[in-house]
Amino acid sequence: MKRSSGARVGATVAVGAVALALITGCSSDDSKGSDEGKGKGKEGAATPTTAAKALSAAELEKLLLADADLDAKKYKVEDGDDTLPKSKAGVKADKSECEALVWATGALPPGDTDAAASNTVSQVPGGSGGDAPEDISDALNINMTFVGLSSYDGDGAEKAMKLVSDGVSACGGGYGMTAEGETTKVTKIATAKSSGQGDESVAYVQSVDMDGEGTADFKTEVVRKGNTIATFYSFDLAALGSGKPSEIPADVISAQLGKIK
Repeated sequence: MKRSSGARVGATVAVGAVALALITGCSSDDSKGSDEGKGKGKEGAATPTTAAKALSAAELEKLLLADADLDAKKYKVEDGDDTLPKSKAGVKADKSECEALVWATGALPPGDTDAAASNTVSQVPGGSGGDAPEDISDALNINMTFVGLSSYDGDGAEKAMKLVSDGVSACGGGYGMTAEGETTKVTKIATAKSSGQGDESVAYVQSVDMDGEGTADFKTEVVRKGNTIATFYSFDLAALGSGKPSEIPADVISAQLGKIK
């Protein structure tokens, strides 16, 4: 699926404004150790997955959200080929314990697996549906959510979630990251309230230095359902400078998890 020119404008501006690296993978963490961002869809719902077999990348592609899965008046689904990093090799953190957070934000697998797929969900301005507008001012009003799916053998998904949770605890004071040759400084991480969906969920907000012009906050959520992990990262350029992170649309999370068995 090809991205419309209007959406390309929005993505291009976002890359410049958030310093490319933020889109290709920011990081996260929280020094407070709060359990607020660590949830389970149901009390004690976590189930043993030691015998689980990972889905293939092709199978994950079929599970990604499509236009038919969402309200066409509100959302447009596009592939992430021109906005998301191609592999973990192109996204690095200066602290190894923060890398799972960087990867999750970049729609890459936070754990050890090659089975992955990703795309983007754009919120249509005014809820009118159709292609994103060509006018750049309208394009800036689009809330984009990067969605990543990854699948794991055995208990690999649980281990990946632990990497994320441990990273949130270890990287609260911030870190540096490099993506596509661009360097970004994450100044701090704060645990955020997660959706509570799936078997486990972790959410965090990262404050990113905007080239000395203050900071901007961005939210990431990681959810495990069985041996599949879904990652969600949203940003809205119109919200920059508001002091609040862009919220990840709850209906996007619900729709994506609904496709995962």
